[in-house]
Amino acid sequence: MALIEVKNAIKTYQTGDDSFNALNNVSLSIEKGEFVAIMGASGSGKSTFMNMLGTLDKPNSGSYYLDGIDMLSLDTNSLAEVRNLKMGFVFQGFNLISRTSALENVELPMIYKGISEEERRIRAKAALKIVGLENRENHMPNQMSGGQQQRVAIARAIVNDPPLILADEPTGNLDTKTSIEVMEFFVKLNEQMGKTIVLVTHEPDIAEYCKRVVRFKDGNIISDEVKR
Repeated sequence: MALIEVKNAIKTYQTGDDSFNALNNVSLSIEKGEFVAIMGASGSGKSTFMNMLGTLDKPNSGSYYLDGIDMLSLDTNSLAEVRNLKMGFVFQGFNLISRTSALENVELPMIYKGISEEERRIRAKAALKIVGLENRENHMPNQMSGGQQQRVAIARAIVNDPPLILADEPTGNLDTKTSIEVMEFFVKLNEQMGKTIVLVTHEPDIAEYCKRVVRFKDGNIISDEVKR
């Protein structure tokens, strides 16, 4: 069974008297353990598709199953629970809480899960160690470089051990050297920890790290290449 199964997804937006399909009958299956890049120009539908995978938006028609669960049948509270248990999010802007230490930022998803303070601390420390930041636990975001902040965000994304990581332009605010370091962590998460990763990028050199590249144009998938 695929981890992600999207079939015939249509997403229509209304602008005044006009409407357009941001997703036009899109179907895509992603198996557990894949590392997939979603590419396309602005307005291609890739961000709409990513928002749908993250259950931040719903298609007007079609279906979306995550790990066998019908995402379109769930209410708001159930969707929030699925996001917390089955997804880790990494964003271009890091989205760290500015007045909170690296360790406390990583603990945040576990607070929503109701995990004890002692267990949160142990697991957050372990996640920071995975991304090489065990010596930055008490640093605030403004005391860290962009690459370090993104690594904190990755630690936060994996701390609940979700099967799926969704990364939206995770290197968009980073220089080339730091981008390489961050992408090497994603490769590690995929190959050594078995995480399924779906990553939106417009940069071909970033997509090179992925094992499969899906390209969108005008709300359609125009190519789906699995690397040998």
